[in-house]
This record gives sequence, structure tokens and C-alpha cells, in this order.
Amino acid sequence: MTSTWQPQWRTETFAQLNRPLSQLVGSPTAKILSSKLRLETVGDLLRHLPRRYLSGTEDSPLADLPVGEEVAVLASVASAAVRGQEPRRRLEVRLTDGAGFLTCTFFGKGHLVKYWAGQLTPGTRGIFVGKVGSFMDQPQLTHPNYVLFDTSGAVVGSKDKATMVRQVVRGGLVGIYPASAKMPTWEIGETVELVHEQVGPLADPLPQAVIEHEGLMGLDEAFREAHRPTSRDHAQAAADRLLFDEALQMQLTMAYRRHDNAHFRAAPLPGRADGLLAAFDQRLPFTLTEGQQRVGEEIFTALASQSPMQRLLQGEVGSGKTMVALRAMLRAVDSGKQAVLLAPTEVLASQHFESIRNQLGDLAAGQTLGAPEVATEVVLLTGSMSAVSRRNAMLRIASGQAGLVVGTHALLADRVSFADLGLVVVDEQHRFGVEQRSVLNEKAELRPHVLVMTATPIPRSVAMTVFGDLEVSTLDELPRGRQEVQTNLVNATLHPTWVDRAWQRIREEVEQGRQAFVVCPRIDAKDTDEVASDEEKPPPSATVVETVEMLRGGPLQGLRVEALHGRMPSDAKDDVMARFASGEVDVLVATTVIEVGVDVPNATMMVVLDADRFGISQLHQLRGRIGRGQHAGLCLLVTQAPVDSKATERLLAVESTRDGFRLAELDLVQRREGNVLGANQSGGRSNLRLLRVIEHADLIEHCRQVAEALVASDPDRVNPYLSDMVTQTEMLSAGDWLEKS
Repeated sequence: MTSTWQPQWRTETFAQLNRPLSQLVGSPTAKILSSKLRLETVGDLLRHLPRRYLSGTEDSPLADLPVGEEVAVLASVASAAVRGQEPRRRLEVRLTDGAGFLTCTFFGKGHLVKYWAGQLTPGTRGIFVGKVGSFMDQPQLTHPNYVLFDTSGAVVGSKDKATMVRQVVRGGLVGIYPASAKMPTWEIGETVELVHEQVGPLADPLPQAVIEHEGLMGLDEAFREAHRPTSRDHAQAAADRLLFDEALQMQLTMAYRRHDNAHFRAAPLPGRADGLLAAFDQRLPFTLTEGQQRVGEEIFTALASQSPMQRLLQGEVGSGKTMVALRAMLRAVDSGKQAVLLAPTEVLASQHFESIRNQLGDLAAGQTLGAPEVATEVVLLTGSMSAVSRRNAMLRIASGQAGLVVGTHALLADRVSFADLGLVVVDEQHRFGVEQRSVLNEKAELRPHVLVMTATPIPRSVAMTVFGDLEVSTLDELPRGRQEVQTNLVNATLHPTWVDRAWQRIREEVEQGRQAFVVCPRIDAKDTDEVASDEEKPPPSATVVETVEMLRGGPLQGLRVEALHGRMPSDAKDDVMARFASGEVDVLVATTVIEVGVDVPNATMMVVLDADRFGISQLHQLRGRIGRGQHAGLCLLVTQAPVDSKATERLLAVESTRDGFRLAELDLVQRREGNVLGANQSGGRSNLRLLRVIEHADLIEHCRQVAEALVASDPDRVNPYLSDMVTQTEMLSAGDWLEKS
């Protein structure tokens, strides 16, 4: 085996598994595997397992075919007859292998039936692939895929037909893979064989004691049996081994992070009884919920420790997480430290900045004349600020004049230094890359405490998998006064007049002095649509640009309608949001830029156009923008999706409940493979190809215990295989939800 050593890998096994496929199969094939199936490396391909298996031709005599099994049969056409009348014409073909018979049925329009009849004439020999059904107690194949041979025995048809023959003309089981039009299952199977043969035997990364104790198949045998199994039991054992590896690799990474974090030190943040926090609490015009008080005390206890806090704060949309985070930041200032709040977008950062300043009042006036003695200064730092404003902000941060800092990734630039950073709050944490977050940790002599906020409720099994190195605090009640939001599904195909009524309802809300959102999937016609691979391609979705023009000139003519999207200049976005917040704009037509953090209590209605293009959790986030004031909210989910589609199923789930935790589980169940960590949202590779965090929760919990034992026995990662397992997870997690300690 040729050495392919790469600097980041300490073992040949992981070096081989991370070889780019282009080195082994050629650029054209590698490009298709990457673009269509997101398979980039040897490891990606070997873990791309068949969905099911069929029996090869050597194991499929016609006289003994089991109903319900996928089979490939080598047979000749004994007879063929066209039956039925238009439009239900069919071709019935009787196959024989010399010992038994099997009926194949093809349904179609007249010209198709005529075409098939012309090919499948008596005496023609070929291979037929399909699932064995039963009709009148006799086995049959309906619409089997087939390949025919000419009189010399050569395959008639394209290259992929010949590949199919090579794959199925054999004994044993043949894998049927998740595939694409440009890369059919037969070519995937052949590519797997080619790559596995070139890579050669792989040493097992798991300690032998773990393999024996867990009763696992060896890694190299698992790769072989997963793709060309000698039996269905062996195929299952192979899948179990690869599933175990995924769960253990993730939990091992978390366990090492917890272990490493225990060795770092942070400055305790004990606060003070008569400080900024006390003054702020005294001025609050409302009483904190029991949940806010309980979670606040959990955080304060952690902040008082010399161990860096690593905590996830999660809760329902509008549960008051930002208030809890702000009180923690004030505690840091009372302890003589700085606190920073990171937001994923400039719009959200600006909103946080204005909100904090408004809530603090003169407590945010710093050391200006007349300000309270405990006051601090709040500074905003974003990438689009002018050079002068940016320089002034950085000076106030570096000098310690600014106790509270709000910003975006601009805070991570090397030129920004903090006087004494004590607490980092990360809002919508999964939108920041791993390396970006680690830079902030390096900006303080002692490790800062870290509070991660997510507005997406996370099922326990996901929290254990994705945030396994963080303690979790949950806000599970809404603040007093939060209004009910009614959600209704509007099928524009079945009821086109209901869309007209939606625009009427917006006009009625505006006439009562309220405001509304209209949400579109795309900015303009140049943007591509995101559509799940298992659904038919729908018509193009609504765009902000076209919708604004349509509403201004049509159903909402005379109202103040404005657009908001991510490609607008920052000052233009800020201006629109400021005017909407002040009531100068009646209807805001936007993309999901309003998904989090936007707080306009007067907004009572939302219409989501082509709602089927959004995920369950995303829709739950969006409707959280309304009903935040004195009046109840109404959210209309407009769709053209078929009634029996998965898209409509998602929308009905959102319509049926406001329980974010229940919706989060439904969202997870419906997501595409490997999307647990969010990698597919940005088109990247994912950590998880086989693991389903809800379905496999028990395995994840078990692997957590196995991982703890491995870390205890090798805390310094002397074992190069364990080290490489962690490196693999870290490498694939960049840009996902995983937090780097």
C-alpha cells in the first residue's frame, strides 16, 4: 500500500480514509460524487451504505423466488402479450430460466407498450431487476429494470447497462445505493469496489478490548460486508459497526473537550450586591419569570467558579433568553470584567446594541457627567462601520472603557484586543465557525466564561450529541403578557382566493394601527430554490423584489411597503428596520433575515409565501416575530405543495402546535441524511451519515460512557488512533454547531 501520509493524521488508516476521491477514481467521477452525493473522500464513499440489497443472478432461480425480496434474474422471454385497452394497456411477459417461470408486467400508454413489446420478443435473453410481488398467488415483477443481450451475448444499451450486468451477475447480495441520475447505483457499487481495492486492508482504529467487549466486527471487514455482504446478518453487523464508530467518535471528541476544559482557569465573576446588575434589576418594569430567575442563578453559580463556564442557554422563541444573557453580562461588569455579545448578522448585532442601550438607559452612559456611578459604556463593532467609528470603538474596548461590547465576526479580527474579557455570549451559536469562536477564547489571559444561546429548541438527544461538552440551561415558559399566535395553512392551489383574503387581512391589521411581515424564500429571480431531493421540483418560489412590486401596485396599494434582505447595504437595512420599529413602515417584505432577534411588538401578522421551502424549526422561529405585544398574532403559511407531500406534512405540524421542543424532534426526524449538525444547510460534509440522534439515543448514551473510559485511560491522547478520531470530528465540525473549547 502506497503511503499517503498527511500532516494532520497520525495513522495510515485515517490518512487513507481522508484521501480525496479524485486521486483514485478520476476527476469526472469525483466531481459527480461530490456535487450530487457530497462524497469527497475515501471514508465518505465507504460509509455511503446501500439502502437495501438484492440477490444476484446466481442466487435467484425462478422456481424459488421469495415474495418481497429484491432480485436480479437471468432469463429468456418465453412469451409476450399486449393486454387491456387504452389508457390501461399493459405488456405481460413470461420469463423462463429453463426450470421455472416468472411473469413480468409493464403498464403504460400505447406507444410505450408497443416499444417494450418490440424489445421483449420470445427468445430474447436478459437480466431483470426488481422487487418480487404476488398476483393470484403467483410471483411476478412489475416494471423491472432490465438489460438485454444480443445473439453474441453482448449487452445492448449504454455504459451504465453494462455496469449493471457486472454488478448483478454474481452470487451473494448486491447493494442498492442512494444514487443520482448521473451516478446510478450500479456505478456507485463498482466505484466502491475499485476504491476499496486500491486502499487495501485498513488497520482497526478501535482498541481490541473495545471491539471484543462490544462484540463488533472489524473495520476492514465491516467495509467489505457493508458493500458486498455474504449474508443479510453480516450486512447488519457491518452497519452496526460503522454506526458505533460515528457515535463513539462524536462522544470521544466531547469527552476530550470536557477533560481539556477542566484544566483551564477562568476569572471568577462574583458580582456585587450594590452594582450595575442590582441597579438594573431595580428599574425593571416587570417581574422576571420563575424560569428566568432559576436559570439566572444557575449561570451566576457557574460564573463564580474558577473553571470556565461552558453553558448552552436554550428555550422557546420569546422565552426571554436575551434578558438572562444581559443580566449575566452585567454580572461580569460588576466583577471588573468585560462582556461581549456576538451576533451572526449586522442587523441582529445592531438590534441587540440598541435594545441593550434602551433597557439600560443612563446605566449605559459610562463615565459621563450625571451618569450613575455604576454605569458602564456599551460599544457596537461591526465590519461595515466607518474607519473612524471602528477605531474609536476599538480604543474604548482596549482601554476597558466599554464594559459591554456587541458585534459580529469583526470582533474576531486580530487588531481587536480586550482590556479584560470575562464573558462571551454567542447568539445563534451554530452560525459561527469553530475557528472563529476559538479566536475569542485566545484574546484573554484566562479563559472567558462562555454562554451559548440558541433560539431553536433542541431535543435532549441532540443536545447530548451536538453540545455534549456544554452544560444545558432551559427556559421552558414564556414571559407574562406574551400573546397567542394562530397559525393556518393556506393551500394556494386548492384555494387561490384564500391568498387574496390574506392580503385583505394585512390591510385590516394596518387599518387598526398594526404592522405585518411578508416572508419570501428568495431575494430575486437570480437566486436558486432549495428543494429536498425526495420531492418533485415545484414552480419557482416567491422573491422579495417581485413581491414588493406586486403588493405596492396591487392588494396593498397605498400602504407603506418596504423590502429587507441580506444583500442590502448595512445602513439601508438599519434604516428600514428602524422605520419599521418606529411604525413608519406598515408591511415589511423580507427573507429570513428577520428569523431571529427582531422585536417589533406592534407586528401582529405574518404571511410566509411558499412556506414549504422552509424547515419546521425555521418556520417556528419566523412566527416568533409576531404576537410580542398587546395583540394576538396570525401567521399564514402559503403553499402550492401537493396535499399528500412531505412538505405539506411539515406545514401541518407547524400549524398544529407551538411546542418548539416537539417541533424540533419532528424537524429532526424529517431532515435528510446526515443533516443533524447543520452541515448540509451550507452545502458542506456532515459528521453523521448513519447516526440518527433520536432513533439511536441509547447508543449515543452508551458511547458516551465508552468514551469517558477511553479518555480516563489515555488523557493525553497517546493512542494515535484516538487522536485521529478526534481530529476527524473537529475537521468535519467546522461551521457546524459544535463548540470548540
